[in-house]
Amino acid sequence: MTKLSDTQALILSAAAQRPEHIALPLPESLRGGAAAKVVGAMLAKGFLEEVDADMRKDEPVWRETGDGHGVTLVATDAGLAAIGIEPEEANTAPASATDAPTEEAAPDTPTEPEAAPKTRTPREGTKQATLIAMLRAPDGANIEEIMAATGWQSHTVRGAMAGALKKKLGLEVTSEKVENRGRVYKLPAA
Repeated sequence: MTKLSDTQALILSAAAQRPEHIALPLPESLRGGAAAKVVGAMLAKGFLEEVDADMRKDEPVWRETGDGHGVTLVATDAGLAAIGIEPEEANTAPASATDAPTEEAAPDTPTEPEAAPKTRTPREGTKQATLIAMLRAPDGANIEEIMAATGWQSHTVRGAMAGALKKKLGLEVTSEKVENRGRVYKLPAA
């Protein structure tokens, strides 16, 4: 999704709710040079476009062209997509162009199944690999033993088990209280 400033998102959201997606009036707090800068950036990104204002409908005017006509601002399909709104008329092709089914796959349709995400494995000889080896031992390991082997402090050991092992690697760390050793952590054998 495209990164928008709060002001840009506000302008596009308001335009999406108005007839014909007219972006005017701009927020009250946006005036003068600031308005010109924000609108200029949105025009450059293709989120807004300038169209002739219909003076008979009293459409708001962004700027005058000099020949007595005015220009208003309208949110484009790209602008609406940037705030998560699909365009109302997604198919702009004539009806006759889409009547017959085609043999080709649509360009957005993947033709091959997506590969499963690669499983992460720690590099050999790292502290994380040492931690995993200790936890896979039949007796497991307690915090003090891991601290001695890795040089980490206790909060780092707990963070590595919760973050790197559980969340990133998807390993199931179990713990149990063992007499004379305290809480012992284990991983299932590989």
